[in-house]
Amino acid sequence: MLGRTSLHVVRRATAEFLDAVGIGNPEPRYERTRHNAGQVVVERLAERLGAGRWKSRYAGRYVEVSGPAGSLALLIPTTYMNLSGDSVGPCTGSLKATRAQVLVVHDDLDLPFGTVRGKIGGGSGGHNGLRSITQGLGGDDYLRVRIGIGRPPPQFRGDQADWVLMAFMEPKVDVDKALTSALEMTEVAVADGMEAAIARFHAAQPGSRARARKLRGDDGEAVEPPVQDAPAEPTTP
Repeated sequence: MLGRTSLHVVRRATAEFLDAVGIGNPEPRYERTRHNAGQVVVERLAERLGAGRWKSRYAGRYVEVSGPAGSLALLIPTTYMNLSGDSVGPCTGSLKATRAQVLVVHDDLDLPFGTVRGKIGGGSGGHNGLRSITQGLGGDDYLRVRIGIGRPPPQFRGDQADWVLMAFMEPKVDVDKALTSALEMTEVAVADGMEAAIARFHAAQPGSRARARKLRGDDGEAVEPPVQDAPAEPTTP
């Protein structure tokens, strides 16, 4: 199932994380959409860690597992994306976790498809799931693993809301590779901290410098594509 924002929080006051959450939209028709990429990663993390049965709790699906740094709570809200904070806020409060102990795994329009990046705090970038979580937590200084879904191509007929709510068009092998990279970064962040994950996964990929040179104009200055506003989330029940 693809997409919901994913949140990690480890269950001890001394642990770096207390909770892990994946946000998105709950209906089966949204399962394989770009917007649900974060949820998929958290579900796969639960499988990797040998999680037991999910329970209905905190307006979501909830399970506790033994993580590499201690007890770890996993949460997948069953709210719609733009109400994710209604699940994440109460869960984090019950665990007595700080915002710095929360890791959100989510889709990101502003990253090219397949790119995975970590982030410590920051704004929502137009992502209503993150906006709701920020409201639910009372601040934005939580951690994120961002999964690039890319912006729609010029020939795409529809708006950005249509784009995030449709299934990936890229080859399945490429989608699985992107989700696996996000899972691996999440595992490193949980085990060794976000700074360690960023240091490892933000390293330049082979060929990246050559691709960057192709984006340069004759004067040597980088030619960047225009930045569009991030889309508003679709209105959901």
